[in-house]
Order: sequence, then structure tokens, then C-alpha cells
Amino acid sequence: MNTNGVELPAGTHTVVLGVGDLNGIMRGKRIPTSHWPTVCENGVALSIAMFAIDMTCDVWDTPYVNFDNGYPDMHIFPDGPAYAIPWEEGVAFCFGRAEGMDHKAVPIDPRNALIRVLERASDMGYEVRIGAELEFYLLDPETLLPRDSGIQVYGLARAAELEHVLGPIRRHLNDVGIPIEQSNPEYAPGQVEVNIRYSEALAAADRAVAFRSLVKELAVAQDYVATFMSKPFFEQSGNGFHVHHSLWQDGNNVFADGGKLSALGLNYLAGLQSRMVEMSLASATTPNAYRRRQPFTFCPINTAWSVDNRTVGLRVIEGKDAAVRVEKRDGSADCNPYYLLACEIAAGLDGIAQGLRPTEPTPGNAYLSEDAEAIPTDLATALELARGSAFMAEVIGEDALGILTGQGERELEFFASQVTPVERERYLTSM
Repeated sequence: MNTNGVELPAGTHTVVLGVGDLNGIMRGKRIPTSHWPTVCENGVALSIAMFAIDMTCDVWDTPYVNFDNGYPDMHIFPDGPAYAIPWEEGVAFCFGRAEGMDHKAVPIDPRNALIRVLERASDMGYEVRIGAELEFYLLDPETLLPRDSGIQVYGLARAAELEHVLGPIRRHLNDVGIPIEQSNPEYAPGQVEVNIRYSEALAAADRAVAFRSLVKELAVAQDYVATFMSKPFFEQSGNGFHVHHSLWQDGNNVFADGGKLSALGLNYLAGLQSRMVEMSLASATTPNAYRRRQPFTFCPINTAWSVDNRTVGLRVIEGKDAAVRVEKRDGSADCNPYYLLACEIAAGLDGIAQGLRPTEPTPGNAYLSEDAEAIPTDLATALELARGSAFMAEVIGEDALGILTGQGERELEFFASQVTPVERERYLTSM
């Protein structure tokens, strides 16, 4: 269907157009095809407050957007092809980009932080490719608990039990431009992992944002609730966002040297390692996310690195040259993909520019390491580091970093003002 803009699939009557907000949650509008040509030319209006609201849509004044300036509009434009949504007849999905009323990029749009870092990578002669692994829980909508029981990680019988929901996720997300490589049960009842094929970094981040939104829709269609909350059950495995990094030039993976990590790859690894503590807020943004960082849980607690070792924060994967990469494992599944990738890639590029060298690789169990630097295990520490970080202010932008830290401070205040059921159970009748 030709609409004088982004081509729509035949039979489309409605287009879903959205972008990622402060937390990488997709927000946007549904548009009838009769209005689509106007949207392609002029965009569709949304309040800039979308980049300054928390996950519950609570809004607060910030220097960039506030009651004094009236929470003004921005416009969302299509930024890629439109795909037919297989589970909604006549509905198409299109990812968008934000533009201010001055026709310039919105400074507090998280996507722009990643775009700036990727421009730097391009100036250095590199294309950044990212592979994303995202874990999530499938829960009963009434009890908000898993329907299955027991840990059956990689279990094909458990995979078959979940195929009625994971099958459509794999097939339909491929159909809407998110190439899925595989899925499997993870290390907890109800927990699964779905791997998105590696791609250019901005496309990878866009796909991660869209993935989380569309998985929730597909889960609802099969009478499940999908959650990417970092640690929904303390006694069970947390939901991670593992990021696989590689740099390419002229079609070649420059991280590879005969199937091993190259000297340049070690520089990049060293950059990641040097900033891993400081940029923790980009990888874990809520108090709950820091509950995931527990010893012996396959979530890292320090900056150790090694080859093919799941106890470290930075895991090097070797093999065929095209497959050599560095996996950073501390990210939470509910963090903002743009901020996560922007900070990680910027750190890696710094490592190359400065010729940094990593520490010695950690042999064996990195949870027992006495040498590796500990990463923050609470939000207050991560906020203190972020507020004092010239690196994060440069990568994210001062206004955007202020909004991100402001959200974290509000979350801490909210949790500090609660009396939990556990407290009442322990103290109400015994004290």
C-alpha cells in the first residue's frame, strides 16, 4: 500500500508507531491508514514528558521539561519499514524516532545517546555489532506466579510445554523484523530466554525495545503475563540482559585474531572493565535490579573477565572469526537498552583510544576472586557513582543523566517509605 511515505503491507487499516521512553518501554499511538501520509510528512505529536516519566507514568519537574514550560510536544516520525502484525489482522507495526518542535533531536531522548556514540565509532572506522540475550518470566495472570514448577534449564520437555507461547514469539517476531535465533527454558520455573540475532548496534537496541513490548502482547494472547522485571522472586534466578559486543571493518570482525580475541578486542574489553562499576546505573536502574546481584547466581558481582566462564562479568567467546566477541553480563532485563549500549560501547571505544589493558583473566570461580573489583549491589551506591561520573554525563547528556538519577532517587524514597508485609509478619505480634 503506497501512502506517500513508509510503505504499508496490503490490507493495513491501522499502524502502531512507537518509541522507547526513559526506561525503554514502548510508547506511541495507533494511527488509521487514512492519516498515515500526514504522519509520514509531519509526524504525530506526543509530550516530551514521555522521556521524563517513570515506569508507572508518574511525572516530575526536570530542568528540560516541567510545569513552567508546559510539558511541550515533540513529534514522532516513522524510522524504518512497517511490518504486518501476524496476531492482529490489518494492523502494522513501525518503529519511530523523536524530533523536537524545532526539528532537532530531543536532547533527553535516550536513543540519541546511542546515536552519538555510534557516530564516534564510525569516525574511528568501526561498525558496532551487538547481540542481545533477554530473559523473562511467563506468569499466570491471576496469581502472577509460574504455572510450572522445578528448574528445567534447556529442558526440551519443558520447552515443548511452553511452545504454545514461545513458538508464536519466535515466528511472529521474525515476521516483524526482529530476527530470533533460538529460545529455551532458563534457570527457574516460568523463566525463559530468547536470543535476538546480532546486528548493527542501533538496530539491536531498537529491536530490544520492540521485543519487550511485543513479547508482552504475545504473552497476553496466550493467557500469560510476561515480565522483564529483574528479580521477581528472590529465591529464583533473575532476568538478565546479556550484551555481546564485536567491532567490524570492511566485513571483518576486528575482535578476531585466528579465532582468539585480538589485541584491539582486549583494549575494548579493558575499557568495559574500567567503567563497569561507574556506569552501573545504566545496567540496573531500580532497587529491585540490584537484588539480582548475588553470588553463585550466574549474575556477576565483580569486574572479573575470562574465556567462556559464566561466573565473570565479562565473558570472552572464541571460535570462528565471525563469532569472536565480548559478552557483558551484568545488565538487567528491564534497563534501558539505549543507555546500556551507549555506555558500554563508549567505554569500549575509550579502551581502544587509550590503549588500555585488562587485568589478568580470572581462572575458575570468579565469585571467590579477591582481586576483581566489586560492582555496586545497591541502587544508592550506583546513584552516587553516576552523579559524580563525567563519563556518564558526557555519554548520556547532563539533562538526561539528571532525569535518570532523579528517577532512581524517587524509587529509593518510595521504597524507604513502605512498611512491607514481611516486616508486619515478623514484628507486628512479637514486638
